[in-house]
Amino acid sequence: MEWIVAHQGNWDEILMFAAPIVIAIGAVKWAEKRGARKRAESGDDGKG
Repeated sequence: MEWIVAHQGNWDEILMFAAPIVIAIGAVKWAEKRGARKRAESGDDGKG
């Protein structure tokens, strides 16, 4: 159980910082693609 709280030479801290950012960027890109697909299906160009 000691391996859970042991530091791993800073790579674990980098993952704790980078992982949420990567997940957020992926979620935004996924939402943009989904929105574009829905606009294309409805014939809306998204302008005003």
